[in-house]
Amino acid sequence: MKNSFIILAFLFCIILGCNTSKRPITNAGKSLPTQNDTIRIANDSLQYEVIIIDSGFSSWLATQAHSRGYHSQSYLETKNRIYVNEWNARVLQPQQYDPNLYEMTINYDSNIDYGYEVNYLIYNYMIYFQNAYKQNLYGNVPIR
Repeated sequence: MKNSFIILAFLFCIILGCNTSKRPITNAGKSLPTQNDTIRIANDSLQYEVIIIDSGFSSWLATQAHSRGYHSQSYLETKNRIYVNEWNARVLQPQQYDPNLYEMTINYDSNIDYGYEVNYLIYNYMIYFQNAYKQNLYGNVPIR
């Protein structure tokens, strides 16, 4: 379970040095290395950074997740807003929800265009998290 908190770190690192510009991440500026179950996406100016560390997520993403482009960016953004809002509500209720799963709030600003790749990874991590830890953040959770 402690590894899940490290995973959450990616969500908190999503806006590392972010300002309010709406510049999306471009393909030229991002890297996607995977080693030791770590996925990192960043742009050249380091406005946004996502780091996902969870044993199993990399292989789940490669084998179970829908391919990139399956969902539109607006669909992913809508789902991410819902999931993040519920996540943050659970962080504030440690007596009701496991504080080992919901340790810190997520700073996801729906007014910022994080680009497709960032939203894709957040969405898929939320699906993975719900399935792996038997949680339901909102509605029917796609089982993969």
